[in-house]
Amino acid sequence: MDGKEMKVPKRILNTLLSSLAAGVVPRSGAPYIAIGRKEEIGSLLGNLDEVAEGGAAVRFLIGRYGSGKSFLIQLIRGYATDRGFLTADADLSPERRLSGGNDAGLATYRELMKNLSSKASPEGGALPIVLSRYYATLQAELLGQNLTPEDPGFVSGVVSSVGKMLDELEGYVGGFDFARVLAEYFRATAEDNAERRSACLCWLRGEFSGKTEARAALGFRIGSVIDDENWYDYLKLWAILSRKIGYRGLIVFIDECVNLYKIPNRISREANYEKLLAIFNDTLQGRARSLGVVFGGTPQFLEDTRRGLFSYEALRSRLQDGRFSEAGYQNLSAPVIRLRRLSDVELLALIRRLTILFAQKEGIADPVSPEQMETFLRVTLDRAGADEMVTPREIIRDYLTMLSILRDNPDADFEKLIASVGAPSGQSTPDAQTSLFADATPENASGPKPSVSVFDLDL
Repeated sequence: MDGKEMKVPKRILNTLLSSLAAGVVPRSGAPYIAIGRKEEIGSLLGNLDEVAEGGAAVRFLIGRYGSGKSFLIQLIRGYATDRGFLTADADLSPERRLSGGNDAGLATYRELMKNLSSKASPEGGALPIVLSRYYATLQAELLGQNLTPEDPGFVSGVVSSVGKMLDELEGYVGGFDFARVLAEYFRATAEDNAERRSACLCWLRGEFSGKTEARAALGFRIGSVIDDENWYDYLKLWAILSRKIGYRGLIVFIDECVNLYKIPNRISREANYEKLLAIFNDTLQGRARSLGVVFGGTPQFLEDTRRGLFSYEALRSRLQDGRFSEAGYQNLSAPVIRLRRLSDVELLALIRRLTILFAQKEGIADPVSPEQMETFLRVTLDRAGADEMVTPREIIRDYLTMLSILRDNPDADFEKLIASVGAPSGQSTPDAQTSLFADATPENASGPKPSVSVFDLDL
């Protein structure tokens, strides 16, 4: 995509740049600034194909804070919804875990259901839309059989069709109650009973605290409710259901897993790791179908042998790199994807993309020249330790801050602004002038050689 020809809808553009300037990952618009990560994206898209064929997959995206984990998750989430998958995402926190007291696991399930997304509802809240879409399909089938909503046999026809579709679910853990509530939801829709339909949605979202409350709202006896212990079983049921109602599968994204590492109590922490192990085993041993799960976390969360995943032997033996990985090669078929540092050429391409988007938002010509973009990046990377420690988040935030200062202060001068945080560009030595692309080797750079102009980069 040529950045010069990009036309981003204004609503998305404003939200995108505001989020990036604040160091927050945008929920929409990620493809407009997607630079690099070609191999990682290709591997994750391959997992989508596996799920679409009825299989299952689990991956761990591991990288430092600000390295692009959350951005990559949102990018793949967008790709998945565009390709006909249902997606659900949640960030873990002290209140949201995989398991724990005070319904911390259930809180994660509720967050996933709140953020359930489809192509028709990419920002979340898709649950009633997804079910309504299937009801419209049922209605069309019954109309083909000359049954209209006014006919006495219409409701029984809906219930019969739904029952046949849900028969398979009853063989899974929690499947009987899940199928019964869904059937009641479609009956209530056919009868235009908004109160009972709302009660069914509450049950499906895990909003009832117990069976007594659920029975009172639903109007019939129910064997169970979704709770802290069984919520993952219902995710597996949603994955199977997604295929039956016309989607390609369910992709679940769970980010900020470092919050599991931060749990101070060892027993509670290991209970969460046991739940994670169950998810890992289910997806790779064929006990889950049409389900993909992507976890995002830091190296500390994975590798710490005292509190991280590697402190739990069953997970360490499954996730630890093999001996051949020590040779420095990347194995993108392994469960763990370690996010590499973006090359200097990729960072420069990212800056170029941000410049074009900023200019489009403000309705101005390029606010800085190609040479000034290179100067900014060179000064950023010349800081002590920047080669290893600098992250895309820091570069994006600093660069957008600089562009905003130049916009808001007509008397501001780029050279003086740069000099205030680093060596003036005029003092660069011949070695410094070429250092920007020193690491842009075929192994770690996806862009062209440094001799081309920044505006000739193939994005």
